[in-house]
Amino acid sequence: MRKRIATLIFLFSCVICKIKAQETLPIYADYLSDNVYLLHPAAAGIGSCGKIRLTARQQWLGVQDAPSLQTASFHSKLGEYSNTGVGVILFNDKNGYHSQKGVQGTYAYHINMGNENVFNQLSFGLSFSVVQNERDQRNFVNDPTVSQVIESDFYFNADFGMAYHKNGLSSYFTVKNLFLSAKNNLNPDFESFNLRNYILGGGYFFGDREKLQFEPSVMFQYKEQTGEKIADVNFKVYKTLNSTQLWAALSYRKNFDGSVFGDAQYLTPIVGVNYKKWMFAYTYTQQTGDIVFSNGGFHQLSLGINLFCIKRRAAACPNINGSLTY
Repeated sequence: MRKRIATLIFLFSCVICKIKAQETLPIYADYLSDNVYLLHPAAAGIGSCGKIRLTARQQWLGVQDAPSLQTASFHSKLGEYSNTGVGVILFNDKNGYHSQKGVQGTYAYHINMGNENVFNQLSFGLSFSVVQNERDQRNFVNDPTVSQVIESDFYFNADFGMAYHKNGLSSYFTVKNLFLSAKNNLNPDFESFNLRNYILGGGYFFGDREKLQFEPSVMFQYKEQTGEKIADVNFKVYKTLNSTQLWAALSYRKNFDGSVFGDAQYLTPIVGVNYKKWMFAYTYTQQTGDIVFSNGGFHQLSLGINLFCIKRRAAACPNINGSLTY
């Protein structure tokens, strides 16, 4: 049984290497845990607070070498009256015998078109990444056809994005994986230079702060090389109690044409709490569809703290106003 599981993990790892390993940071439901910057470079320094966010994601608990992901990010404006935002992301993404370790730096510029009563802002962001790509087969045993080797190389990538916010409205457009540097062991028969992923998202925040507030949102991805389409439909609800804010989210994701997993579907409930400058969230994802590797789900913990908070300009969505620090 262990040998079969190891073989499955190895084959899954090889598939991931060939179809998406070069796609820098994987896209999950992290952005719903007040972590939009992981997905959109235009979100760097976009709100009233600088933000540190830590995440740890584990798939298939109890299965050795199952996929896992850890991220650490920070972004902030460069001063209260500055239009410039900067950010950095560190990540470690592991799938069986394949892993990626990377660092991403971001520059963003925000154009304020509103006033103290109306939040109206247009934003642009550009990120550059350097990633170490590694395949370690030294621990893969009982199969003489697999080399007992470790291979490692580096590549570079970039993302560009725009965002527009007005009061409770939020919208983003991002192009990920603009380019890749040539790698010495790149095999053009198996790996493509074209890994561009176009992402369009939007949401609206409304409700009564004394009762309940709501934030429905959608996100759409289009992968140019494969023609794969991915759609997210999300809904969040917030309840404010003095210096504490309780919130919950439900996300539904569906993969369309071009996915190696068929028309996969993912259902993701999230629960979280914001206490003053602190944020904590738990995320669980269950996969259904044509191909399911395990009955186990995907577990993720997120922890955050808001820093360098400035006076709010006007009411806006939670990603802008950050936390209960007024």
